[in-house]
Amino acid sequence: MLSYTESLKILKETNALQQGHFILSSGLHSGQYIQCAQLLSKPLKAYQICKSLADKIKNKFKDIDIILSPAMGGIIIGYEIGRLLNLETIFAERINNSFTLRRDFVIRKGSKVLIVEDVITTGKSSLECSEIVKKASGSILGYACIIDRSNGKSLIKNDIVSQLEINIPTYQNDNLPDELVSLKPVKPGTRIL
Repeated sequence: MLSYTESLKILKETNALQQGHFILSSGLHSGQYIQCAQLLSKPLKAYQICKSLADKIKNKFKDIDIILSPAMGGIIIGYEIGRLLNLETIFAERINNSFTLRRDFVIRKGSKVLIVEDVITTGKSSLECSEIVKKASGSILGYACIIDRSNGKSLIKNDIVSQLEINIPTYQNDNLPDELVSLKPVKPGTRIL
C-alpha cells in the first residue's frame, strides 16, 4: 500500500491538489480543491492510488456484493475498485436533484453494498446513495474514497476507508478568511450540472 507521503506526491504531480478559492458542492468555501479528474486522467498514477485503496478495502470489508458510486466523481473510481476487486459496479445519477439508479442498474434485496466515491467532505452524496440501497432492501457495508477531507465532521457515522485523509479547512460564505475574499471563487464540482 502507498504511504500518505507517496499518495500526496501523486496528487501534486497530477495537479489533483489545487490552490485557489473554491465553492464546494456542499456550498462551503475552501482554499484547496481535490480535482480527482486530474488524477484519473493519468491512468498509471490513478492505478497506483486505486490499487492501494482496493487493498485497504479488502482488509476492512468482507463479502461485498456490489459497489455503488455517485455520478460524476465516483464513476471511474468505483469502476476501477470494482475491476481490482472483481465486483459488479454501478452508479447513481442525479435526476431533479436526487440520486437514482438508471440504465437498468439494480441492487438486489439483501445485497451487501460498498459505496465508493472520489472525495468525501460532508458525506452528503454518499448518504444519498445509501438511501437507494435501503429502498432496495440492501445493506450498507461501508464507505470508501480516495480522499477523506471531512476532518471527522462527515455526516457519515460509519468508518470511511480512504487512501488519504487531508485536513482542508472549509468556510461558510459569511466567514471567509482574507486570503479567500481577495480571490474570485470557482465552482469545480458537478452538482451544478
